[in-house]
Amino acid sequence: MAFNKEKEALRNMILTFRVSELQMLLGFAGRNQSGKKTELQDRSLELLQLNSTPVQKRIRELFQSSQETQQAAMIPGANALQYSAAYAQMLGLAGFTTQQQGIPQAGRANPYAAQQAQAQVAAYTAAYGTQPLQAKPNQTVSQPCNVKFKQLPFYDIHGELLKPTSLVTQGSSRFQEAQFQFLLSPEQATNIASNRDIRMGSKLDYLYQIQLRFCLLDPSAEQGDEFPPSICVQVNGKMCTLPNPIPTNKPNVEPKRPPRPVHITPLCKLTPTLNNIVSVKWAADYGKSWVVGIWLVEKLSSDQLLERLSSKGKRNSDFTRELIKKKLTDDEDGIATTNLKVTVSCPLGKMRMSKPCRPTTCDHLQCFDAALFLMMNEKKPTWTCPVCDSAAKYDDLMVDGYFEEVIKAPELPDEENEIILNQDGSWNPVPKDEEEERKKKEKEEEERKNAVVLDLSDDDDDSAPAPKPAGDAEPAPAPVPVDLPVLPPPPPAEIECIDIE
Repeated sequence: MAFNKEKEALRNMILTFRVSELQMLLGFAGRNQSGKKTELQDRSLELLQLNSTPVQKRIRELFQSSQETQQAAMIPGANALQYSAAYAQMLGLAGFTTQQQGIPQAGRANPYAAQQAQAQVAAYTAAYGTQPLQAKPNQTVSQPCNVKFKQLPFYDIHGELLKPTSLVTQGSSRFQEAQFQFLLSPEQATNIASNRDIRMGSKLDYLYQIQLRFCLLDPSAEQGDEFPPSICVQVNGKMCTLPNPIPTNKPNVEPKRPPRPVHITPLCKLTPTLNNIVSVKWAADYGKSWVVGIWLVEKLSSDQLLERLSSKGKRNSDFTRELIKKKLTDDEDGIATTNLKVTVSCPLGKMRMSKPCRPTTCDHLQCFDAALFLMMNEKKPTWTCPVCDSAAKYDDLMVDGYFEEVIKAPELPDEENEIILNQDGSWNPVPKDEEEERKKKEKEEEERKNAVVLDLSDDDDDSAPAPKPAGDAEPAPAPVPVDLPVLPPPPPAEIECIDIE
């Protein structure tokens, strides 16, 4: 019975839609948006047969936006309309309350209307930590939603200033606008103002920050940061700097901004007596909805995360030893492996690791240096394993006790960064090549020698062995005298005399 009443209320909502709202609903469901109003209504009513929760939610959102527009356009001072029970049920399903409509359910003569409105505002403030702003005719009506953002390792959350709130598209206008406000408590304002990074070389940044985040409206899983298209943010009337869009070569595609939170602390009023107003403008993207949230966070450094990682403990060396045995004895391909060569140098810095670690979600043996990995993600958070390029979340990282023992072992020479893993889980340094060692010694001996022996013989016999160096040469034997015949001296040359007289 309750299901039929809800379905009938949704049907009545669709029948009140204008053409633009019917087209938005059909576009959200991926249906044809062309045709007369009666055809659009028939297609929209067919969507109720799907019993789709997102479609039903979209119907309520469109109905709520339509009623807000009509209420804002009412003439001030006019008598309030008396709604039927069916229409009141539609308002209730769409999330409307007496305070939002500004119309008492029992007429203006109800003496408890003002008290009821004040009680609803107080309940809203107690539940969400902020008060709803009165929407302008060209602004959207936003509601808190059950969407969870992904946790950022370099930030500790100390307070929720604005719960994740949906940015609902209103009307057929491409560009939408919404406003939010939040108020700091005395303790929060004191923590922000009194904690600044005054270390040498720092930019006097806030250690406690007010953080603004956007994501897609999808409650099925944790959502990462993502900005709506053509977004513009103002905090207390001042323009907020957003990450620069990443250029793209694709035609007719708007460049996306890097997915990261926005630091709005310098633009906020750090006092518990004044509200902070955040204005968001963006371009509607039919088929997609967005969520905004504001938190008070504490910024952490890579050194703090490394300390937390070390205090979390390390993976037992026996676990890695058993993993080595399994990899080397697994002969599914029919190929038996007796040993495996791995390196103890980090694939990121190409130097020996000091804190070898790897994610618990990876099955490879190769580790990387935890300190260098955290420093690189502090500059540009990618959280990707440098060995296999899979996701490497901070919560999944663990220091490997086996490779930490290898690095600290005295058997591993300082200049050697490669080891051989054996089938029994043990390891050995890589043996040096004897041939390369011999050639290296010969080269050093030649460089130490200064004496050079030259062969000045006129003998044309090429088969004679070359003389050995002086240091290794044996004493040469004395030459054997040979009796040669004595030849007569050549005759004197003739002298020709020329008379010049």
